[in-house]
Amino acid sequence: MELRDIEIFLALCEELHFGRTAERLHVSQARVSQAIIKQERRIGVALFDRTSRRVTLTPVGRRLREDLQQAYDLVQEGLARAEAAGLGASRTVRLGVFGHAGHELRPLIDTFRTHYPGSDVQFGEITGGDPFGALRAGEADAHVLWLPVSEPDLTVGPTVLTTGRVLAVAADHPLVDRGSASLEDLADNHVVDLGPAAPDYWVASMIPLRTPSGRRIPRGPIGRTFHEILALVAAGHCVHPLGEIAARYTNPPGIMFIPIRDAPALQFALTWRTDADSPVVRALAKTAADLGTISLHQAEATTD
Repeated sequence: MELRDIEIFLALCEELHFGRTAERLHVSQARVSQAIIKQERRIGVALFDRTSRRVTLTPVGRRLREDLQQAYDLVQEGLARAEAAGLGASRTVRLGVFGHAGHELRPLIDTFRTHYPGSDVQFGEITGGDPFGALRAGEADAHVLWLPVSEPDLTVGPTVLTTGRVLAVAADHPLVDRGSASLEDLADNHVVDLGPAAPDYWVASMIPLRTPSGRRIPRGPIGRTFHEILALVAAGHCVHPLGEIAARYTNPPGIMFIPIRDAPALQFALTWRTDADSPVVRALAKTAADLGTISLHQAEATTD
């Protein structure tokens, strides 16, 4: 049995649904069915009982699952040890993040250090005004960026963090008394222009060009860094949407953070330069994929 067929079988044992298994493994549903049928023909008995409503393991399927799970875990552990040994001298990932996002990534970093002894992560701060510059200059190995990222020279890896959005406003702004904001409110205010180094499509995913009703959202003045944005907001020149993490870790005088009630959650993914791919970055990406996406609320629950 090939390793991929084992993965399909074990995933189906957990999901007990062909469609969800295919989605989880990023393969077609036909590929899942073919793998199971192939093994059932080889063994000579059914591994799953299928009806139009449910999928269940047969007694033979349950026994095979127990045997294969142990073998599969040993293979994965061996591969992880070999990969850790092969990371070479450069075992530190220089990881760019926005503001305090590194604190929220603690479960990922702790898991990475455990699975790859001797490896580490060194954080560097990136700004919305130049989200890709340090990557392209070789000053960082990977960035954690909000999606979408559609750059031909960059690889987008697993999503590592999801969080809500808040609107930074001056403390005396009328929206403070309302306690929340909507995307429609942005048309009645200016938002910060992040400058020419930030692609329009990427900025628009955080700050749409228009409200849901079609009204234009005015941009300006320019603020490229987080602290420049806060200074402009505190002075009453503009408002600005930010990730919810900003409200958790920042309490600047003269500024309030209020939730944007109708804004979709932000998804942040590990991103690196395609031609600078390395074993240690792939190891971090694999750890992130295995761990799954961290939400802000999950991170709060694990904070000491």
